[in-house]
Amino acid sequence: MTYAWTVIGAGPAGIAAVGKLLDEGIPPEDIAWIDPAFAAGDIGAKWRSVSSNTQVGFFLSYLNGAKAFRFSEAPPMPLTEIDTEETCALALVADPLRWITEHLRKRVATFETTATGLFLERRQWRIETGQQELTSTNVVLAVGASPKKLNYPQLSEIPLEVALDPEKLAAEPLDNATVAVFGSSHSSMIVLPHLLRHPVAKVINFYRSPLKYAVYLDDWILFDDSGLKGRAAVWARENIDGVLPERLERCLVDGPEFEEKLAQCDRAVYTVGLERRTLPETSQWGQLDYNPNNGILAPGLFGVGIAFPEQSIDPFGYVEYRVGLKKFMDYLHSVLPLWLHYSP
Repeated sequence: MTYAWTVIGAGPAGIAAVGKLLDEGIPPEDIAWIDPAFAAGDIGAKWRSVSSNTQVGFFLSYLNGAKAFRFSEAPPMPLTEIDTEETCALALVADPLRWITEHLRKRVATFETTATGLFLERRQWRIETGQQELTSTNVVLAVGASPKKLNYPQLSEIPLEVALDPEKLAAEPLDNATVAVFGSSHSSMIVLPHLLRHPVAKVINFYRSPLKYAVYLDDWILFDDSGLKGRAAVWARENIDGVLPERLERCLVDGPEFEEKLAQCDRAVYTVGLERRTLPETSQWGQLDYNPNNGILAPGLFGVGIAFPEQSIDPFGYVEYRVGLKKFMDYLHSVLPLWLHYSP
């Protein structure tokens, strides 16, 4: 089976890619879509209970950002009833994403499997999957990212998806535990209060630098992609840069007390960022990298989403990588006209 475009991944970036390709006039029968679950990616599978750092208005902008989504025809959903300047649990975003996914799956060819190999042959991409092979002139990789881990084998890890979910965390044996939380990200500031609601002996937050907060200015946001926002920012200001709660300590990773404090811990949560999921094998080049300004990996091969974020420079020269549903949509709107002209 041969297609003009194949999208690998059905999280928010993959959904956006399919929608924008349809908006560009690519016939639905010329688009293939590959994903093992088609369940809104990690937002639907892992992060539903997490409080977002994005305002509802930006989610709604994404959901209405592609005509092909036809989100105006969706049944009533709780997300649309929230103040657009408020944040929300990601479950309220996952449900609209799943509705759009099912709508799009009725139009394009879908394959519920995992892409395992990708090879450029005769100016076409041959895509190996767990089920069959496809051929495509162009491929969009929206493979997502997984939480990074650190190498402290003496500590029993609490997976990030467990630490961020109060119900899952409640099943962990935490009585009198001393838990190390590495990092000072948005996820860190959600995990720390979650842990302190349990009968832990102590939580030690290991960090590298001062906290950073997003600042909303007239027409842009300082530290938009690296600063704390929403409820996490409120908690951090009151409890990290304010008064530390009982049973919470902080320790600089490069400080003189690091080894001593680490030796006190028996559990660990790693909130130290995400790393791109392994790409389908490309024996011609090994692991490819991408151009952060236009998403190009190779002729006819493009990346989008949290695995391939757009590089941005703010008015003060600070470099960030744009991650967020609306940002993925805006990026596709910008680069897709170029991608349409860069086939093998």
